[in-house]
Amino acid sequence: KLAMEFPSEDIFLVTASPVIKAVTNFKQVSKTLEEFDVEEQPSFLLEKRYPNIKVIQSGVKQLKSDEHNIFTEDGKEYVYEKLCLCAGAKPKLIFEGNPYVLGIRDTDSAQAFQKNLAQAERIVVVGNGGIALELVYEIQGCEVIWAIKDKAIGNTFFDAGAAEFLIPKLTAENQETPIECKRTKYTVEGSEEKERPIAVSDKLGSALGPDWHEGLHLKGTKEFSHKVHIEILCEVKKIHLQQEFVQLQRTSVAFPKEDKTVEPDEVLWPVYVELTNGKIYGCNFIVSATGVVPNVKPFLDGNDFAVGEDGGLKVDKHMHTSLPDIYAAGDICTASWAPSPVWHQMRLWTQARQMGWYAARCMAADASGESIDMDFCFELFAHVTKFFNYKVVVLGKYNAQGLGLDHELMLRCTKGQEYVKVVMQNGRMMGAVLIGETDLEETFENLILNQMDLSAYGEDLLNPDIDIEDYFD
Repeated sequence: KLAMEFPSEDIFLVTASPVIKAVTNFKQVSKTLEEFDVEEQPSFLLEKRYPNIKVIQSGVKQLKSDEHNIFTEDGKEYVYEKLCLCAGAKPKLIFEGNPYVLGIRDTDSAQAFQKNLAQAERIVVVGNGGIALELVYEIQGCEVIWAIKDKAIGNTFFDAGAAEFLIPKLTAENQETPIECKRTKYTVEGSEEKERPIAVSDKLGSALGPDWHEGLHLKGTKEFSHKVHIEILCEVKKIHLQQEFVQLQRTSVAFPKEDKTVEPDEVLWPVYVELTNGKIYGCNFIVSATGVVPNVKPFLDGNDFAVGEDGGLKVDKHMHTSLPDIYAAGDICTASWAPSPVWHQMRLWTQARQMGWYAARCMAADASGESIDMDFCFELFAHVTKFFNYKVVVLGKYNAQGLGLDHELMLRCTKGQEYVKVVMQNGRMMGAVLIGETDLEETFENLILNQMDLSAYGEDLLNPDIDIEDYFD
């Protein structure tokens, strides 16, 4: 976007990765909903398309904001007029530096994970967001102990009702064949031959796209397909290596049987996970899918950035940080403007793309002294994804975020087919979760945006015999 706005200016893209992420197959589904794939491409393709872009492959060592200078790890120095920080976030590992703990955040760590899984008989997955959900669903031939701190799975995206709707898919033996993956992976020459150490949490790759698991053969060593046991309301208390565990003389638990009976485990595992509910499970390795933290570290030293509670660089409604000529977008930033009542920030690919695009427009407007309105995409939170092969659309305050007790929920559910939940407040729709092919996203988007009083419709709002689109389109 910057290259189009400033065709005669030099634009430097400083990235530690040898590939860049490109948005492909972009489709505007509705006013605020968009679908796209994220593809890795070699950086020369971008330079070829926009001759005024130069990609610098190096990490950033230091930022001197007073002098408008950036120092890269390869010893070079670059002076900027305007700077946009889009360094994303890194995985929040449950235990740093443990070789048996794998964080999944980027395409490189997903590959390391696949390699380990090929020899695995049992893994422990910790976390309850989108990546954990996808992982547990896609893994076959390997026992999975899934430790979540909530009562129900997938709390980032939906409630216990939606979780109940999805659970049967987890235990189903035969899966539909996943759709062919469109992403290709480019690696630096020679990087394939070198064995990769297991814990490379400090090296940042590029974040995973929305269909990251497709094309990875997530198959362990066992013959059965799905074997998932969920431990709810617990976290990891401690991780014991095999030797420590033997010295502790404690008992670990075997994979629970169909009838839920729990017996001591006879197998000796490389690593043991002690949960806060007192149970200890042995496994081959642990996957930490516990969210991300903004990657601000390289930029804070010597610069007085205002930082949000979640650790991101605070930005105003024009994506400005608190320092002159420095903007930020995507996972690294914390939206600090007064948001629309039905929008909130979430570190997702959709928002990163929107923020990046909008930040470029803000930089262009500032450079030419023009004023600019807030982008429409910040009017309504809207995200479309796929879980367990179902289409999932979340809109507005879909989990009644910040609404307190002053709201009501309406539900419609057809087992194995669709799950529809709307969040209502004072007769107005504030949010919705749509799982399956409901065809309601556009109608509900309009109802949330125009805040029409729907009290008169009552329960009929979700009556499948009434064609709601006819009322409101």
